[in-house]
Amino acid sequence: MHPQIQTQLEIPGMEVNKKLLDELEAMGFPRTRAEKALQHSDNPSLEAAVNWIFDHEKDLDIDEPEVAVDIDIQSSPEEPEPSVIREEMRIKEQELRDQARKKKEEEEKKREREREKERIRAGKELLQAKRIAEENERKSYLAVQKAAKEEEKRAREKILQKLEADKLERGRNLGLPPVKKNPTAENTSAPNVQEKQEKKKPLPAVPYAKAELLGECLRSLRRNYKDYDAKVQRAFHLLLFYVKNVVNNPHEEKYRRIRLSNPYFNEWIGALKGGVEFLELCGFERSKGNEFLVLPYEKTDVAILNSALTVLVLAITTPFFGRFSHPRED
Repeated sequence: MHPQIQTQLEIPGMEVNKKLLDELEAMGFPRTRAEKALQHSDNPSLEAAVNWIFDHEKDLDIDEPEVAVDIDIQSSPEEPEPSVIREEMRIKEQELRDQARKKKEEEEKKREREREKERIRAGKELLQAKRIAEENERKSYLAVQKAAKEEEKRAREKILQKLEADKLERGRNLGLPPVKKNPTAENTSAPNVQEKQEKKKPLPAVPYAKAELLGECLRSLRRNYKDYDAKVQRAFHLLLFYVKNVVNNPHEEKYRRIRLSNPYFNEWIGALKGGVEFLELCGFERSKGNEFLVLPYEKTDVAILNSALTVLVLAITTPFFGRFSHPRED
């Protein structure tokens, strides 16, 4: 039996920057994803690694560790020359590259289909939100109209009571016998306690108002930095990352706490007018000492967070989001 020659082709290895790796983990990225981002972006900077993660976050194998490829070459009875072995290795490498390229193309097509579905879904959600807002506005208008009519009715009743009192007073002055009160009229003029209580109840809040504030916050951020598209997109992606972490892991405290002194958070979100404000609209609060942005578990509102995800996806996928809008006039 001829000996077996085994050759191992390893995917090019690279020592990752420990400091950058720790920073990525501190921001909430999984370790495997952070290592791959640093390897594939050649360790230049944290920004390059984060951009790589956002560009490949939908890759099916993004959280799978890099693996080595073993190629077994069975020696032939004629004991082939090393050049023959190298040629076979080269062919095998080319096959692997072709397979990887084909897989990448298929995944890109799949991602494009997913992005299109996401755009359609976001559009439908926005239309639904607008319909709900219009319906709530209509109900609020009807409630205000009803309250105004009831107030007018009460004012008329007070005037009638005053006229009746004046009439009785004149009768007494003229020595006329008192007129018996009509029980029906008395019941009509008496204020309805239940009606008063209902009037004191506030009008139902309009849920769409919060979504409008979230959307306007992002549109304002876009307007303020309209000449810095890459910076704005990076902020949108990182905000989406923070909000998505809370939605997917509401019980994990580390996802509901952001260190304000983190230099990368300050540069990418804190330095942009509207970045921290958006998180505060989502429910985040500044801790004592102004050290953290914290979202208390008991104050976590899933409806608000889902609205935030919707407007963030819309902001990221809509090319002209906020570019031609004007500030709201309250």
